[in-house]
Amino acid sequence: MHEFAGTAGPKAAATPPRGTLDELDLALVNALQMAPRAPWAQLARPLGVDAATLSRRWSRLRESEAAWVTCHASPSQVTYAALALIEVSCLPQAREALAGQLARHPQAMSVELVAGSCDLLLTVATASMPAMSAYVLALARIETVTGTRTHLVQHVHRDGSEWRMDSLSRDQRRDLAEAEDGSVRSAGARLTSEDRGLLLALAEDGRRSVTSIAAALDRPESTVRRLVHSLLHSGRAVLRCDAAHLHAGWRSTATLWMSVPPAQLVSACEELGRLRSTRMAASVSAEANLLSVVWLHALDDLARYEVQAATRIPSVRVLNRAVNLRWVKRMGRLLGEDGRSVGCVPIDPWHPVD
Repeated sequence: MHEFAGTAGPKAAATPPRGTLDELDLALVNALQMAPRAPWAQLARPLGVDAATLSRRWSRLRESEAAWVTCHASPSQVTYAALALIEVSCLPQAREALAGQLARHPQAMSVELVAGSCDLLLTVATASMPAMSAYVLALARIETVTGTRTHLVQHVHRDGSEWRMDSLSRDQRRDLAEAEDGSVRSAGARLTSEDRGLLLALAEDGRRSVTSIAAALDRPESTVRRLVHSLLHSGRAVLRCDAAHLHAGWRSTATLWMSVPPAQLVSACEELGRLRSTRMAASVSAEANLLSVVWLHALDDLARYEVQAATRIPSVRVLNRAVNLRWVKRMGRLLGEDGRSVGCVPIDPWHPVD
């Protein structure tokens, strides 16, 4: 059981210091959230700088681990697999080491140190419900774990890949709409065994070239180009551009567990998805049948968010809150204390639970 054992054109903009993200950085991240694999020349005019400047800026952001593009299975794949948020309680002295250990699991999409009713909050994806059961049981066998509580996700109504930095003007967003992938995705498309290699190849760098992927997989470029296009345009996988949130102005994040009457669940999720701070909204199978992951500029914004939610959904009740103390892993990226990437453990729901 090795996975669970042990502990462990225009004038170029000036380059800002390493510790900050300036307006062009934020605009570039926002643009790549809309069109993650768009050529620099396609993004140059909306952003008002030349392609070479954008290329240099992105290289600097990547090298300083302040921003990245990754790839993961689409939320629609929950239909065919299993997704859960798992609350983990542990011995106080083991908290940090346990978080680091769990972050190395390929099934763990995200790992957070949180304040609330648990010590750690995991977002876990497995290829089947039996595999999820095996994962939860394996967690319970770790000596330092004192308790777990699993919230199975029924449907993701708003995914983090849909969230935007909101650093662009209306005109810029309109111009970038041409670069954004607007193809129709099929909810019935299902991940294949061949997709796994592509997902892992794009996990660390979603802008990785077809030439590089073809060389890594030892496949013809024409074949890889066709497969990547199919993977990303069928709805089986999504690309997302993310940034070190603390350097981008988002100082606090939280997960809220809420309850609404079953007949209002879908409309409530849709209403939460319209709130600016909602990063993710999903229906879950527990006493709390609705959860929301929110990003905030300051912790006191959480109360205002709850007021907004109650105004839009009068029947909603907040049952629990997990306020993020530190991201250890977010969507496959290992993060340092300042939110910068310090490594990558690609999300792999197919990985066996030993």
